Amino acid sequence: MTNPNNSEFEPLTRPQVLTIMGVTAILLLLVAKVWQYLGSVALFPLSFTLEAVLIGLGLATGIILASGLIYRIWPAYRESAQYYLNLVLKPLALPDSIWLGLLPGLSEELLFRGVMIPALGSGIIAVIISSVLFGVLHLGGAQQWPYGVWATSVGFVLGAVMIATGNLLIPIIAHIMTNFVSGLLWKLENR
Repeated sequence: MTNPNNSEFEPLTRPQVLTIMGVTAILLLLVAKVWQYLGSVALFPLSFTLEAVLIGLGLATGIILASGLIYRIWPAYRESAQYYLNLVLKPLALPDSIWLGLLPGLSEELLFRGVMIPALGSGIIAVIISSVLFGVLHLGGAQQWPYGVWATSVGFVLGAVMIATGNLLIPIIAHIMTNFVSGLLWKLENR
């Protein structure tokens, strides 16, 4: 599928992107459930409250604004993010933004924050390890390191907020809304 004369990927199709998102979400959920079962790990608490929803939405807004600012002032991040966005978002239809929010938002948060952090002790070291692994998941190659750094930073913030509030729902909402709104805005700007 790759061109030997070009280090970039061939464009993906909409069904390919949706399939990759779905399969990845299922695999991450399976890893989380197996780890939870074999390690006797209790899922980090989920508390459905208005306060949690508002904090999650506020956190998503902050992440989106920070990403926009970094996109404007850091050329390496802009190039890395644009490559990723072209690869993943370009083939999707506008309504697919819902799947872009839900599939990674739920599966990644359940694994990286919900299971991994408690399994590693729920402290700062656990947050750092899960954040670095979250960043690695978002690497598309060595040239994509700025996007990996950004994902690691976002993972750290999501983990730290979860530990501080004691509520997994907050990073889930923040992740879903960040992906959904960012994807929707990018699709509208790049029609």
